[in-house]
Amino acid sequence: MSSSLHNLTPAEGSVKKEKRIARGEGSGHGGTSTRGHKGAKSRSGYSRKIGFEGGQMPLQRRVPKFGFTNINRKEYQGINLDKLQSLVDSGKITDTVNLDILVANRLASKNDLVKILGGVKLTVITIVIMVIIPEIYFQMTQTLMVMIITLKLQELDK
Repeated sequence: MSSSLHNLTPAEGSVKKEKRIARGEGSGHGGTSTRGHKGAKSRSGYSRKIGFEGGQMPLQRRVPKFGFTNINRKEYQGINLDKLQSLVDSGKITDTVNLDILVANRLASKNDLVKILGGVKLTVITIVIMVIIPEIYFQMTQTLMVMIITLKLQELDK
């Protein structure tokens, strides 16, 4: 017999009967309606406070407070040099990197502060990585500055 929409049935044992409580003793869930005898949890309208541990000091009060939230925090979009290198290799970057190129390649959005990160062994990048423009502040670590200077010196030697 071929199966079609009108004769489909679920797999054996995959569908269980609904647990109908408070429908008489014959249902097996009458009487206390699965709530047990007495106590707050058996009463209507019961709700326990979040984090309540039955009178024991709650975890969020046992653990000490620490730190603070800096209201002057600035979020930077980190971009690794290997991403820039792959864009150079694919021909999407030709000479300089600025915010417009980063936005066009979806590495940052137009209002992001961008930080160029190292963290990768470089092949020779044949572009000027930094262009200082007023809308964006590229921040670089000292080691990255040394890498770029050595790359420029390698290009001058060739």
